[in-house]
Amino acid sequence: MASVPDDGKVQTSPAEQKGSRPCPIANIHPEELAKIRNQCREESFWYRALPLSLGSMLVVQGLVGQGVLKPNPKLGPLPKMALAGALGFAVGTMSYIRTCQKKFEQAGLQFPGPGRKWHCHHMCDECKAKNKASQLEKPQPSAS
Repeated sequence: MASVPDDGKVQTSPAEQKGSRPCPIANIHPEELAKIRNQCREESFWYRALPLSLGSMLVVQGLVGQGVLKPNPKLGPLPKMALAGALGFAVGTMSYIRTCQKKFEQAGLQFPGPGRKWHCHHMCDECKAKNKASQLEKPQPSAS
């Protein structure tokens, strides 16, 4: 909501300045978010992506060695191993997403997910009142 102070200039709230979600996250420091992001990136690499990538490459090498998979006539088993490594890396990185979400939630961020709408509990009093008023104005569907 815009307010007019004594000097006549119109001030807008941070939620209106951003224009996207009505909730600025005021109590979480950017340094803390960067720290969690870097920690997630490192842990997903060392604990999931790298082991799964190397493991899938070893499995493919073993299958080529036993004759289950045929090597490329010119490049040998390298293309199949590279593909297995890339897929293992991608799957390993994606498998760590839920763990990272939990770390961000412990820091105070809530992520939308299945059955959960975007709701931020860091709303200022003005935003809470505005949100409550908009919910009361919505007409309830009739049962008939």
